[in-house]
Amino acid sequence: MITIPIKIEEKKNNINSDNIVYIKNLPPLSIYIHIPWCVSKCPYCDFNSHSIDPNSINEIIFLESLRCDLEQSIPLIWNRSIISVFIGGGTPSILSVKAIDKILEMLRTYLKILPNAELTIEINPGTVDSSKMKGFKDSGINRFSIGIQSFDNDNLKKIGRIHDGLDALKSIASARYLLENINIDIMFSLPGQTISNFINDLKIAKSFDTKHLSIYHLTIEPNTLFSKNLPIDLPDEETSSEMEDLIESELKEIGMRRYEISAYSKDRFKSIHNLNYWTFGDYLGIGPGAHSKISFHNRIIRQKRIYNPKLWMNKAIKMNNSHVIEDICIPNEELPFEFMLNALRLKDGVSRQLFKFRTGLSIDVMKEKLNIAYKKKLLSEDNEKFIATHLGWKFLNDLQVIFIK
Repeated sequence: MITIPIKIEEKKNNINSDNIVYIKNLPPLSIYIHIPWCVSKCPYCDFNSHSIDPNSINEIIFLESLRCDLEQSIPLIWNRSIISVFIGGGTPSILSVKAIDKILEMLRTYLKILPNAELTIEINPGTVDSSKMKGFKDSGINRFSIGIQSFDNDNLKKIGRIHDGLDALKSIASARYLLENINIDIMFSLPGQTISNFINDLKIAKSFDTKHLSIYHLTIEPNTLFSKNLPIDLPDEETSSEMEDLIESELKEIGMRRYEISAYSKDRFKSIHNLNYWTFGDYLGIGPGAHSKISFHNRIIRQKRIYNPKLWMNKAIKMNNSHVIEDICIPNEELPFEFMLNALRLKDGVSRQLFKFRTGLSIDVMKEKLNIAYKKKLLSEDNEKFIATHLGWKFLNDLQVIFIK
């Protein structure tokens, strides 16, 4: 084993086993692997990512730490099948092809990955070429998620991306040559962005005939560079709303349907991994700062890893679970909110019975909250589904917070 000399300590919570539920059939299980490094930290990003020179990453130490993290988690998910793997970050494509190959080999060794499992890696166009992307595919990756954000050089510069429009075009072209299942991330309401500029981004994205698009409104998150130095030329609310309205009409022309707040896809290409999140499935997260939600027949637990990459590596390889800083049983009274926080993001909603299957609780526990949502016309009074009304989707945060304990 390799040790890294760091002496900082973090506290770990004890599991609260007082909240007993009854879950007959455990939900599907996904794996998330967090790669914590980027070439440069984007000013809007609040993820656990750290700027680094790619040449200074010790992949041997990192991979050994991932292995130790996974091995200590095996008792929690013993003998369960894996429906999807998502390698995210940060910038996973900052790693070498050999490292990604080793990660997938490790997962196959320890876990029961289904033959048709979705295996995704996030890609930054500034960190890959066609050869590297082919290497990822040859390792077993069957879905690329490419962080384009915009095709406009000025827009990209303003939001701190390390790639330019040409890099973006080359990455998508290479990806399309290698795989059919590709997602492109696009952002709107960027500093100085105009309606016509955004339409141009959409038209370019459409021209590649990719099967999935994730389109996000730029949000100023706390503790980001943008929150400390707010751009002065952000589009106003009316312009942002017009951009959002354009998305559905533009994508409808090419058969892409909105199935989640920020996700659009063609038939058969919805994200299996993200759908598992949104339908309150289980996921094991390994790597610095990764979160997990894991069900048992009598309880549901939540875990969180240490955020600092060096400290996480130092702790994980000790094989005593000290890299896990939160390990708690989710209180029953919090389950309705956690379920609805995810499920109501889906345009078609979810079956009412899914709440019982996923939480082990009766729908009656949130009867009062449901009535509030019905009275406010935010939730459809559907006997089969939990589904937001048009108004509810427009004011989704207001609908979701109703279900806080």
